[in-house]
Amino acid sequence: MTELSAAPARPANVDPAELDKFQAIAAHWWDPESEFRPLHEINPLRLEWIDQLAPLAGRRVIDVGCGGGILAEAMATRGAQVLGIDLAKRSLQVAELHALESGVAVSYERIAAEDLAAREPAGFDVVTCMEMLEHVPDAESIVRACATLVRPGGHVFFSTINRNAKAFAFAIVGAEYLLRLLPRGTHEYEKFIRPSELAAAARRAGLDAVQMCGLTYQPITRRYRLDPRDVSVNYMAAFRRPA
Repeated sequence: MTELSAAPARPANVDPAELDKFQAIAAHWWDPESEFRPLHEINPLRLEWIDQLAPLAGRRVIDVGCGGGILAEAMATRGAQVLGIDLAKRSLQVAELHALESGVAVSYERIAAEDLAAREPAGFDVVTCMEMLEHVPDAESIVRACATLVRPGGHVFFSTINRNAKAFAFAIVGAEYLLRLLPRGTHEYEKFIRPSELAAAARRAGLDAVQMCGLTYQPITRRYRLDPRDVSVNYMAAFRRPA
């Protein structure tokens, strides 16, 4: 059951402009030809990567910043018991409606990661937080919350965008202005996160690094692929809480 009224009146770690941005396009989440097309195309890749490092079947999983539920539903089809959380009410409504239509069992709740971490510390086997860190004012607070949510021995997965000239050229100029894969203004360069910065934040939160892997895009073939040697733009990072 979705709890859409559970979020605090003034959540501390949220950018209202970012929230409004995703609220405005919430109805498009499950349209594979919409501005969410890149998420639909990378979803099989990130799902396989997560499932290989931390097999999902039978696990209790939390998807932080779940949006319309694209990854949350996919993980549930692998046999996970999934809770998706977000602060965008419309996105959660879309996620719940799609789950009803697809018949995939996923629970959703409108709550901040920090609040859920205070309520359910060490409550999950796997924590995912994908394409979210670059959209919040305090990314390290989210990292700490995710580290608190995972049980000892469990895994935490993040994906975000590197901060360098190539990432600016590819993720903003290329994706938003030239190829128009994303709406203009989707990303702010200053909020991009270097892998070393993410690793340091995770280490301060008590997590051990497991693996990093890049997600690269070939504009000619319009295909994404995993590349563990190239984290220069989009990348994913896996961590583990010591047992």
